Amino acid sequence: MNPTIARWLEMPREQLDELYKEAKAGTVPTGDTIGTAIVAGSMLAKFFARIARLFFWQGKIFDIFCPPDTGVLVNKVTPFSLTFVVAKVYKDTSWMDGKETIVIDYSRTSFFAKKIRDEIREVEPGVYLGKVWWGNKRILDFALEQGRRP
Repeated sequence: MNPTIARWLEMPREQLDELYKEAKAGTVPTGDTIGTAIVAGSMLAKFFARIARLFFWQGKIFDIFCPPDTGVLVNKVTPFSLTFVVAKVYKDTSWMDGKETIVIDYSRTSFFAKKIRDEIREVEPGVYLGKVWWGNKRILDFALEQGRRP
């Protein structure tokens, strides 16, 4: 696992929020990314991250053929990394701090995830910190890493 993401698994939510607020939106990822679910502040965060990757969510695949800063993606889910749950991707204002962020919007592309909105910012090249919103409530953090295999 990327050392930066490993540190994030040990941080409380408030510290992750500060990292997110200090980061710029960065570039929209392209192609395959590796995802890590983060249950911030939990002593079992590493355990939850492993279980999530093994059985539920492995990351996202961003469409490499879309124009920069806009496009679509699919999530890799199940132990077989099936591609499922499509989302629109674009830059917009963050619900957290009003600054620019990369939005992953499921409202018009998924019946099951239509209340979900993800926001990501590039904390270091190819490494993104994300926030998951369910309606107006933030429910989870996550990381995306581009260009490596788990």
